Amino acid sequence: MVRGSLWLRLTKEYHDSPSSLAQPRCKLRSSIFHRHCTECAVRPRRNDIRLAGRLTCATLRCRAGHNLSDVLGLLVAYGGLYLARLRPSQKHTYGLGRATILAALFNALILLIAIGGIVWEAVGRFNHPVPIQGGIVMLVAAFGVVINGITAWLFMSGNKKDLNLRAAFLHMAADALVSLGVVIAGAMFVWTGWAWLDPAISLVIAVVILLGTWGLLRQSLHLSLDGVPISIKLDKVKNYLTAQPNVIEVHDLHVWATSTPEIALTVHLVMRDGHPGNEFLCRVAEELHDNFTIGHVTIQIEIGNQQCTLSGHT
Repeated sequence: MVRGSLWLRLTKEYHDSPSSLAQPRCKLRSSIFHRHCTECAVRPRRNDIRLAGRLTCATLRCRAGHNLSDVLGLLVAYGGLYLARLRPSQKHTYGLGRATILAALFNALILLIAIGGIVWEAVGRFNHPVPIQGGIVMLVAAFGVVINGITAWLFMSGNKKDLNLRAAFLHMAADALVSLGVVIAGAMFVWTGWAWLDPAISLVIAVVILLGTWGLLRQSLHLSLDGVPISIKLDKVKNYLTAQPNVIEVHDLHVWATSTPEIALTVHLVMRDGHPGNEFLCRVAEELHDNFTIGHVTIQIEIGNQQCTLSGHT
């Protein structure tokens, strides 16, 4: 009776005290009475249930958000390819090949928005760290490694020549590598129990995506503004044209991308002996295609005794 009365009094005093609410461990944990403390036995379970119901792992959320952006990015890339294959019309004489450039630009913007969301979530989790479910994280990430790796392999062949396909490839390849890192980090969390691994992994994911996105954004924006493709050295093209027989001047030279894989050129050539004939034009167009991957060539021939109004252009 004495022992039972002492246990009831100690547990009542502890749980009624205001300070006990702020302490995660029961003061009786080291005593023989802790096993009789039913309140302590119930409270951790309630907290675990509440935590599982209200909080979602930041890593899983950022992975889910990134996977959603991957799906949207693939749909946009496919839409650009579909529009580019449509035949030219009276309203769109060059066709809709520019849609592939806009698709690559849109994909870059999607990734930037995803990066902002990941960073925002990670910073909040650093301030309020919570446990993560390492087993679930590893399972989801391992599934992502397989799916994204196979998808990236499908886009590998065309990513060097087509910026739109490169956007899709970067989505998948970066995601596969990041998923592999999440698997490793999930195993580390299970082993160490460090809650800060959750937001730290999120920030690493954001950095990896940003590194792959910056070049995509810069090039797609450059092409959308009719910039010279990075694969073209304009000085070399002009030197080639100047070196052609009977060419005394090259002006109004323009090179731009009609789509992510296709490049167009227009130029005025001043010829000493007048028009050189169709054979000359066909040969130059073929060599521009073989040496500079320029597929759409328009050449205007001028004679040397009349000044062109566009001769002051590049």
